[in-house]
Amino acid sequence: MKEPVCVTVTGAAGQISYSLIFRIASGEMLGLDQPIVLKLLEITPALGALRGVTMELDDSAFPLLRKIIYTDDAEIGFKDSDFALLVGARPRGKGMERKDLLEANANIFSVQGRTINKVASREIKILVVGNPANTNALILAKNAPDIDSKQITAMTRLDHNRSLTQLAQKLDSPITKIKHAAIWGNHSSTQYPDLHHCSVDGIPALSLVDNEWYVNHMIPSVQQRGATIIKARGSSSAASAANAAIMHMKDWVHGSQDNDWVSMGVISDGSYEIEHGLVYSFPCICRDGEWNIVKNLKINVFSRQRMTASELELIEERDAVSHLFT
Repeated sequence: MKEPVCVTVTGAAGQISYSLIFRIASGEMLGLDQPIVLKLLEITPALGALRGVTMELDDSAFPLLRKIIYTDDAEIGFKDSDFALLVGARPRGKGMERKDLLEANANIFSVQGRTINKVASREIKILVVGNPANTNALILAKNAPDIDSKQITAMTRLDHNRSLTQLAQKLDSPITKIKHAAIWGNHSSTQYPDLHHCSVDGIPALSLVDNEWYVNHMIPSVQQRGATIIKARGSSSAASAANAAIMHMKDWVHGSQDNDWVSMGVISDGSYEIEHGLVYSFPCICRDGEWNIVKNLKINVFSRQRMTASELELIEERDAVSHLFT
């Protein structure tokens, strides 16, 4: 049995975390041979609810769960953390403009970045789930200069999964037959679900569907899926977001399956002419605990326009909160 690792989850009393924490404790994310110390971080008013979550964790008798710490103190929550899933974020309220949401979350993630920089493991792997995830991850990175920016990622795996399901249902195909789908850009309505390099059982995906369905149904359906779910169930995606977070971290740690691509919001190195330093979703391959952007894909005019639109949105978001960069 390995030595325990420390996993921090923020927003730990929220809906996404409630679907996430028990799966982490079971070993689904890091492996059935990896003991865990679970640190649960919340705002002070939510500590009562969080105590109830810890009681349920206790009552689940997970063999790998060595210790639970719940707190409203970020230094305690991130102390020596090896993995962090940053789920907690300010939700968009009624009448709130996007710039107001950016500002509210910028303050949260700048503080967390400085705390992580001060007390967390230097090898920490971080996934930002709380929206706007890409720019929150950038704010975090700017405020944690001693943490390698390759250790800070944003979640677009939920969008990737939505894309796979849309195509699988259209073709009545198992998801396991689909390879090399990709999400480019921001986790927002400008994201670009790309099927131009995708195959289904070895056959190019776009040869199996008509272009009208791809352009006018699948792309907007994936882009607007979150809003559609809110309309249907009265609240935002929780279980599917938690599932995507588990998949993102599992592939990052253990490697993406069959050398397939996964979509990850990562610091741009200038690949595909995307501005250096933005947190932008690229197709990636994970191996040996590291991710690498898939290189040298041919990008047609259709794709370039959509990739650029999402890039410009991310530039606008970055510029709106740049005063909080250290």
